[in-house]
Amino acid sequence: MNIDELSERLVPFCRTHLEDPWAKVTSVSLTAGHAGFTYFFDVLSEGRATSYVLRLPPPGAKWEGTADVLRQARVVQALKGTGVPVAGVVWAGDDLQWFDSPYFVADRVRGDTLRREEGEWGATLTAEQLRPMAQQAMQALAAIHRQDWTKLVPNDGPPMSMADDVNRWDRFWERAAEPEHVALGPEVKRRLLEGMPSNPRIGIFHGDFQWSNLLYSPECELHAVVDWELWGVGASLNDLGWIVTFRDTANWVHEGRGGAGLPEADELVAMYTEAYGADPGDVDWYRALGGYKFSIITGLNLSLHRRGKRHDPHWEVIGPSAQSLMERSLQLLGG
Repeated sequence: MNIDELSERLVPFCRTHLEDPWAKVTSVSLTAGHAGFTYFFDVLSEGRATSYVLRLPPPGAKWEGTADVLRQARVVQALKGTGVPVAGVVWAGDDLQWFDSPYFVADRVRGDTLRREEGEWGATLTAEQLRPMAQQAMQALAAIHRQDWTKLVPNDGPPMSMADDVNRWDRFWERAAEPEHVALGPEVKRRLLEGMPSNPRIGIFHGDFQWSNLLYSPECELHAVVDWELWGVGASLNDLGWIVTFRDTANWVHEGRGGAGLPEADELVAMYTEAYGADPGDVDWYRALGGYKFSIITGLNLSLHRRGKRHDPHWEVIGPSAQSLMERSLQLLGG
C-alpha cells in the first residue's frame, strides 16, 4: 500500500490501541532499509508526541521465514531486559483488519547505523572513536549468544544443523552473474563440511549482525540491534564469523571498499572473546563460512541487478570481490 493509504489505516489503529479517539498520526515515511517493509510514523496523543516503527511483510510474500514479522517480534520481545539492546515491541498481531497482514510496532530508537560514505555522519569518526563503538557491538553480540534459547524462545527449535547451514546455499549457484567468480565454491563447501567444529556453541543468532544493523547515537553509543529477519537457533558463532568477514581486508579487492579506522578482524575476535568470557574456539571456520555465503550472495544479487529484477548498482562495485571471498575462505580452511 502507498503512504497515503497507510496513513489512513494508522489513524483508527492508533486510536484503538492508544484508547484515544482523538489521536492524530502526524507523519508516515518509508525507511531507507532494504529488509521487508518498514515505516516510521509519529503520533500525537493526549498532548504527547511519540515515534514508532511499523514492520509489515512484503506484499505477496508468504508469511513465513524472513517475511514472518511475528517471529521477528517474538525474539525482540524475548530479548528485552536481557542486556541485549533492542527496541521495545509495543503492539504485534495477526488481525488483518488493520493492514491486511500480520504486523508489529516497536518504539522508534533514535540513532543511525554507522554510515561512513562521504558526507555521512560516520565519515569523520576517528579510530579512537570507532574502537569503543566496536567494543559495544561485540558486547551486544556476546549478550545475544549468552541467552538460553530453550527459555526465551523454546518453540523456535530445533537448532539448525551446521551441515544444513552450508548446504542451503546450493540452490543459488546457477544464478551467479559471474560463474567464474564462485568457481571455488564446491571446494570451499567440501572443506566446510569436512571441517565442521565438533562441539558448536548453540544458541540464538541474529543472522545478519553487521554495522548496518546497529543503531548508534550521535554520541557513538549503541542503542539497538535491529533487523531480525534472519535470526534463528543454531551455531551462534555464525554471527561472529559474519561481522569479522567485513573487516578481513584479504576478502576484498573491489574499489572503494570502506571500513578504514574500524578494528581489524583479529581485534574484533579478541573483543568478543573478552565480552563473552570464554574462548570461542575455531573462529576461522565461521569466518570461512561467512565469506562463502557473501560470495554467493554477491553473485546472486549482481545477477538480479543485471537482469533488471532488483536494481542496485552497488553490486557492480562489490562484484570483483566474490572471487577473493572464496579464495580467502579456502585459505582460512587450510587450503
